[in-house]
Amino acid sequence: MNIELTAKQLEFQTQVRDFLAGKLPPELAQRVKFGKSVSKDDLIRWTRILNEQGWAAPHWPQEYGGTGWSLVERHIFDVECRAAHAPPLSGFGFNMVGPAIIRYGNEAQKAQFLPAIRNAELWWCQGYSEPQAGSDLASVRTTAVRDGDEYLVNGQKIWTSAAEIADWIFCLVRTDPAAQQQKGISFLLIDMNSPGVQVEPLYAFNGKRLWNQVFFDDVRVPIVNRLGDENRGWTVAKSLLGDERLMVSRVSENKRLLGRIQDVLHQADGQGLEVQSLSAKVAALSIRLQALEMTSLRILSQADSGHTIGAEPSMLKLKGSELVQAMDELLFEAVGYWALPQDRSAESDAAIGPDYAEYVASGRYHHRGYTIAGGSSEVQHNIIAKQVLGL
Repeated sequence: MNIELTAKQLEFQTQVRDFLAGKLPPELAQRVKFGKSVSKDDLIRWTRILNEQGWAAPHWPQEYGGTGWSLVERHIFDVECRAAHAPPLSGFGFNMVGPAIIRYGNEAQKAQFLPAIRNAELWWCQGYSEPQAGSDLASVRTTAVRDGDEYLVNGQKIWTSAAEIADWIFCLVRTDPAAQQQKGISFLLIDMNSPGVQVEPLYAFNGKRLWNQVFFDDVRVPIVNRLGDENRGWTVAKSLLGDERLMVSRVSENKRLLGRIQDVLHQADGQGLEVQSLSAKVAALSIRLQALEMTSLRILSQADSGHTIGAEPSMLKLKGSELVQAMDELLFEAVGYWALPQDRSAESDAAIGPDYAEYVASGRYHHRGYTIAGGSSEVQHNIIAKQVLGL
């Protein structure tokens, strides 16, 4: 199979590069490049630039604002955005609840939510995990009891990223406690400004607020905010988790990190770091990345040609996540002792070391979760063993 880019795809790649060169705010790209935090206002600005171009939701159907791109074109776009250090858009809105609303929502829900997601007017977070229901999502205990035209919601969600800035949360709730676990769950869209919703922060060891707990105390949610049928929310949840299963290789992020490593080694040369001793490791990671991208393009090309794709994307997710962590380890090694000081707490604080070294440690530790998020490596190994190898 020929998996080289076609002339049309190369032309598209040039178009994307030209757009990024002219439209991506340089100061925003600089923040992303060095791992600094990106504000909600920054993300709103960039989302609206993409939306004006018609590129905010490449994977949505064209009738709802999508681009009509092939999977390979989406891959090219993703790679070029990350190479230019463009910030990823809110995955909760674009990759998760948006496609779920497109598939299961009624016309009123689509009209209310989809344009607002595309133009960054509504921000979302995900209400799945609970203290007693992490990987086993079917064990959710948050309840929703009918009261006239509303549900009365009580319970707790945990590890809720971005809840502190979200306008809405999409939640799995138990609407039939007597039914089998998966059959008694519904999928609700809840306004975070509703009375009875309380958000409490969860901090990482580096002092950053990466997650939250969300508490529901007699929160009234209109029944019209249910997505899909009552007690059939598990079907919606499974669909949501599978919508982006072909785009899980993290090739774009790995390419961005490899470029960062090469930049750091170039800047650090002559400053006492053992640059030459790291060159073989850079070459090894580059080979692993090339193999990952070729495998990803092969699967995406097959999908674009109409072939049914089975469990092979689990291999992409597994190897892509592991490679991100390997890139982080080498970047951490490359900056040497400059990785040890804690990140500055405010923009006015002076950096202790060179710009390229700051936030390297934070990125390294944060990305340890990549082999858990989206399906742990253990789960991926089981899927590959059973569905690919037939063991």
